[in-house]
Amino acid sequence: MNIHNVSLTISAVKPNQYPKTDFPDLAFAGRSNVGKSSLINKLLNRKSLARVSAKPGKTATINFYNIDSCINFVDLPGYGFAKVSKEEKRKWGQMIETYLHTRDTLSQVILLVDSRHEPTSDDKLMLSFIREVCPRAVVVATKFDKLKASQRDESIKTIINVLNLSGDDIIIPFSAVSGLGVEEFWSYVEEIVLDDGGTDDE
Repeated sequence: MNIHNVSLTISAVKPNQYPKTDFPDLAFAGRSNVGKSSLINKLLNRKSLARVSAKPGKTATINFYNIDSCINFVDLPGYGFAKVSKEEKRKWGQMIETYLHTRDTLSQVILLVDSRHEPTSDDKLMLSFIREVCPRAVVVATKFDKLKASQRDESIKTIINVLNLSGDDIIIPFSAVSGLGVEEFWSYVEEIVLDDGGTDDE
């Protein structure tokens, strides 16, 4: 996919701040420090569009990125960071849940998991939310370059088993360093998201 114009539209915290667009949203969810910002930057071939923080738990807003006025990338706040207060976690959880259940143009939530570790209970909970609003699960296994070649097949099998992924679901190994998974991701977007017009009527 040839990308020409990319911009951060808004950092929102409530529905009345969401951009009024009629093209599909692709949202990215995952634990703090799982690599969402690095993924977005790599997919868009930009070095610092999405800010990569050295401190997990910094993204406390829903960030909307306009991609050629044909799709929005939506960066959701990371979850599972222990040093964030319970009140802050509750607020972020409510923010994410409100977005998932009120955004009419939401096409898919992409779940990011760290390929080096077994998915956590938070990841499984997030996937259950995703299944409420999306027809399939799409999982990106990040930091795949950090695995030895002998560990890679086992990592994918573990993610599939722990998250109970089915044949309709999609899993994409990804590396922001090598670019592994970029082409596969955009093939998914072009063949499924944009061909479908972006949304599924319930």
